Amino acid sequence: MKKLRYFFEIQLLDLAVWLLPRLPRHLLMVLARVLGTLAFWLDARGRATALDNLRCAFGDEYSPAERRRIARGSYEVFARTFVDLFWSPSLTAETWQQHFDIITDLPSEEKARQNGGVWVTPHFGNFELVSQVWGFRGFPFTVVAQDFKNPAITHLFKRLREQSGHTFISQDNAMIKLMKALKRKGHAGLLTDLSITPGRAATAIQCYGLWTSVPTLHVELAKRLGLSIITGVCRPLPDGRYEAHLFEAIEPKPEDDTREVTQRIWDIFEQEIRKHPECWLWMYKQWRYRPVGKPGVPHPDYPFYSNYSKALVQMVPPELLPQEDVASAASTGAPSRKADA
Repeated sequence: MKKLRYFFEIQLLDLAVWLLPRLPRHLLMVLARVLGTLAFWLDARGRATALDNLRCAFGDEYSPAERRRIARGSYEVFARTFVDLFWSPSLTAETWQQHFDIITDLPSEEKARQNGGVWVTPHFGNFELVSQVWGFRGFPFTVVAQDFKNPAITHLFKRLREQSGHTFISQDNAMIKLMKALKRKGHAGLLTDLSITPGRAATAIQCYGLWTSVPTLHVELAKRLGLSIITGVCRPLPDGRYEAHLFEAIEPKPEDDTREVTQRIWDIFEQEIRKHPECWLWMYKQWRYRPVGKPGVPHPDYPFYSNYSKALVQMVPPELLPQEDVASAASTGAPSRKADA
């Protein structure tokens, strides 16, 4: 049964890769809106997550109706991202400029071209297609990607994503592979807004004023190798085109505090998300772990799915947490990653 399901999955995706590049852009935009709207109504769990994320992030800034509008827009942007990924064989080194406006910092780009660099973005807008554009512009990335359960789908996505010269690698020994590529003056492309288990590979930052546990790989790579962290986003435009915007290049020193640098990078992205909230992936569980409250008891400031984590309490500077939470974590002993998972 599993093999049969895998067969039909890849046949359907192969059909999309064949068909979508043959459709005009305006029809692709209609298709993305239809698929996004359907997903919004059919994905009850994801819709609930998105709406509660918006409640916790913005409070009373948006009414319930406005939150639903933003959440629906987020589904539409995400659908457009993957419609355009299947359309991307139409994008070439000669044609990409028809679809993108680039706002960049040329000195930062030139330094990265000479020395290599760590390029970071959140799940904002079309993070898939803008990666390909930078490949066409002479910045081939090494990117870590999670494998699908269906190996044929993994191969298909790898082929689509590598069209402009990138190399996609598995998560096994990812840091070692990335360091080898960067030492050859290469480029690493990373998504930084992942919610991961608190531990050695994570740090605590405030996202919309709420603590969360995110990866530090981008900061550690830059600190160890003396490279720039280049931040940017890709915003979809109503006419089917995109605006890719590079922000400041951050150059952390080995002695810099990793948490503070990670927070600084996120603050750049949060400012952009606040301008265009529908462009962020609100249906993702951004706050899986929280350092406040009690185990098994929901906290009104955090989404319904968040879990109390002693390990995250230990990662937050004590002066930034309510003292009762610090004392509670200390009284229960050393944090247990197994218990927090």
